[in-house]
Amino acid sequence: MQPTTEALSWRDWHSEEIPLQLGVSSCLLGEEVRFDGGHARSRFVTDGLGPWVRWVPTCPEVEIGMGTPRPSIRLEQHGEQLRLRSPKTGVDYTRAMEDFALERVQRLLEQGIDGYVFKKNSPSCGMERVRVHGAKNLLHKKGRGLFAERLMRTAPHLPVEEDGRLGDPALRENFIERIFCRNRWRNLVADEAHRKRLIAFHTAHKLLIWSHNESAMRRMGHLLGSAPRGRDPELYARYEEEFAQALQNKPTRRRHTNVLQHAFGYLKKLLSPTEKRELLIALEDYRQGLLPLIVPITLLRYNIKRFEVDYLLGQLYFDPHPKELLL
Repeated sequence: MQPTTEALSWRDWHSEEIPLQLGVSSCLLGEEVRFDGGHARSRFVTDGLGPWVRWVPTCPEVEIGMGTPRPSIRLEQHGEQLRLRSPKTGVDYTRAMEDFALERVQRLLEQGIDGYVFKKNSPSCGMERVRVHGAKNLLHKKGRGLFAERLMRTAPHLPVEEDGRLGDPALRENFIERIFCRNRWRNLVADEAHRKRLIAFHTAHKLLIWSHNESAMRRMGHLLGSAPRGRDPELYARYEEEFAQALQNKPTRRRHTNVLQHAFGYLKKLLSPTEKRELLIALEDYRQGLLPLIVPITLLRYNIKRFEVDYLLGQLYFDPHPKELLL
């Protein structure tokens, strides 16, 4: 798979042979696997992301043999150890969950997932602020579910979120962008490792990376510029590490403004004075928080296509994923 430099759409970098796959807590899909026999269906998960991804559901508690319904479990601090226990029955599930997580995480990564959506507050799946109890009461809310801990420790660059945090527009946008980037990367590495293909990938993602971390974008460009020609698997590994780390930096309004102004520079000699003024007003209104990002993005994208600006036509920053998922 090798898109042309003129390709603008995210679709040109994806394929049906390597679909976008996400792990997910089964209850978020509406499966009745919770301790009380219910579910925690997330409409964003099922109706928002659902049409674009292939789900790989997991309910760690059911899969280690706990029934539905079942006694509730919680994280407990016992000295230096964090245990997973049922306060009602006293049964300790720590070893069973750790053994399960070790094997299940390995299978998920071998299967090829592009991210994971966890159930918030779950003692097995919560990714942050999970209650940790002492012998008699709540100690703190700084825990992480045992299954989530194993996955995040084994694959630290894997895009992960939980259903509660996906209600935050900025966190949701960043997660969506990262899972599509990861899938594009998996499509790229499915073919033979070659510097030329990697340069095309970087060129298409250059402004997108800039919106996350300008220094990383320049570092990655230098890495490719100084690499030898031909096949170089080590180059791919080094680039992947930089790419994943860069995307973990959340874009800011200031970073987006810098990218937008950079793109405007390619158009300013092509626009009429009136068109130029209107676009500059939109950029400034976005910078001040008066407009959402989609407004200057749409205006720039229209003019990029209109004037066929080759460099910008290939930038996935202007079309990183389905428009239905854009804010």
